[in-house]
Amino acid sequence: MQEVFCRTAVLLGNEGFKKLQQSSVAIIGLGGVGSYAVEAIVRSGVGTIIIVDADRIEASNINRQLPALHSTLGQYKTDVVADRLLDINPLLKVYKHTCRYNHQTSNQILREKLDYVIDAIDSLPDKVHLIKSCLEKNIPIVSSMGAAQRLDPGMLKVADIKDSRVCPMARRLRRELHKENIYSGFKVVFSLEPPLKPDGETAELGTIATVPAAAGLLLASVVINELLV
Repeated sequence: MQEVFCRTAVLLGNEGFKKLQQSSVAIIGLGGVGSYAVEAIVRSGVGTIIIVDADRIEASNINRQLPALHSTLGQYKTDVVADRLLDINPLLKVYKHTCRYNHQTSNQILREKLDYVIDAIDSLPDKVHLIKSCLEKNIPIVSSMGAAQRLDPGMLKVADIKDSRVCPMARRLRRELHKENIYSGFKVVFSLEPPLKPDGETAELGTIATVPAAAGLLLASVVINELLV
């Protein structure tokens, strides 16, 4: 595996790369954001990964999610992603939880030794629970805000939750966290681009490949840089 990560080791130095190899990161949610985040984490050399998602791959995922192909339709995202990650690094330790993160599954998922958690969950109640649980357990976490209904990945920013703005999901998250007396203490990836209004009457949110992918890469960057400190 030395040749696979030789360029990474040149950039980070042997000690820095060793830190990543010895680190464990959980990615909760393997959609358009989470799938790019986990792949960047693994391609950077992190040695242990925990992936969590309950869903099977659908045709509507193909426009933005790394594991979504015509050949993988109907398969569980955790299975496809795990196979893909092991094809990148056969020595990787991958732990799969093919379930939804919520208050019932939290202890099972967060019982692993974790150096960082990436929150790529869509559900606001589950997101609040995950953030609260990580803060209580002193597990560093970075959280993705809304990536749908946007076209400009250059408008994505990283900041403490208290400094997030414009993004409606971030605003709702702050409101719910305030009920739990949580006002700051973790970073979020959010967009300064106001969400575009849907074309016509639809309950579905529009997405394109670029913004979720960029958000996922930003999440991965936050984690990698903080693991190296």
